[in-house]
Amino acid sequence: MVRGEDLHGVMAMMPAFATPDAADFRATSTVAVDNLQQGVDHIIKDGVNVIATTGSFGEFHTLLWEEFETITRATVEAVNKRVPLFIGCTSLNTRETFRRMAVARDAGADGVLIGVPFYFPSTVDNAVRFYHDMAESYRDLAIMIYHNPPLHRITIPVEAFNRLVQEPNIVAMKDSHRTPDEFQDLEKIIKDHIHVFVNTSQYVRFAPLGAAGCWSFDLWMAPWPMLRLRDAIEKGDWAVAESIQADLYPGGVPTPVHGAPPPDLTWRETLSKIAIGFAGYCDPGPLRPPFVEIPADVTERAKARAAQWQALGRKYGPVGAATAG
Repeated sequence: MVRGEDLHGVMAMMPAFATPDAADFRATSTVAVDNLQQGVDHIIKDGVNVIATTGSFGEFHTLLWEEFETITRATVEAVNKRVPLFIGCTSLNTRETFRRMAVARDAGADGVLIGVPFYFPSTVDNAVRFYHDMAESYRDLAIMIYHNPPLHRITIPVEAFNRLVQEPNIVAMKDSHRTPDEFQDLEKIIKDHIHVFVNTSQYVRFAPLGAAGCWSFDLWMAPWPMLRLRDAIEKGDWAVAESIQADLYPGGVPTPVHGAPPPDLTWRETLSKIAIGFAGYCDPGPLRPPFVEIPADVTERAKARAAQWQALGRKYGPVGAATAG
């Protein structure tokens, strides 16, 4: 099982690489295995530290069961133990998550990324129970908490982690929803137990507070700006890190605040996948139904984002051990 100390740096949230016919609601086998393997090999050779699949950006909600099995086994094969791999197993109920975790374990994944079942909002006690049940059922899998309050309809409070750290195989969390003060309080509880990957926009500020790394799906357009940011932070070169962050977020980085309105999730992860297709680093394929009627302004925004990242890629990369053709 992967250890907590192995988890740091940049975590690539992987797209669910799709075949050309994936937008057809009649299609039943839409995982583009060749593109997946090429993209994963490319990004590992370029230097990412961790890969996670089938979150919201990874389209777990649009995959058939057989497709989930395919993407799990294909990703395990492509990664080949070169970096820690977490298979996303979030679902609408505990029993489904339990079954998905068995697929991940049997395929040879290092761990799983799991969020609280979310069709109806959970209580904190049921959320904690969910993680205890899954951790106790799969001691040979590392568990990464997938904390996404806008989608999963629950904010796991800091004090709940006093119970979650009791499970030795809960080793990480994907998060982006704490204020700096909350994060410091959280670190007092989880330090050396649960390693947190924050949003890239928070990395410069939260790394000195204890964040192990950052997560991103934009890096599938060009990973090198993220890798340069990681290297600067790990060296403690804060001037360089802040300069890179300014390039990544020219409009500035918002600070999470209590009581802020929920984010607009319309065309967020979906737009990002479209942008990746325009950027040319890898071929993620089309969106799956029901996200098939794409407004013209979304396409234009995706093209603009791809162009921005292509420029950043030229400025900062490549930095990895090798790059694929």
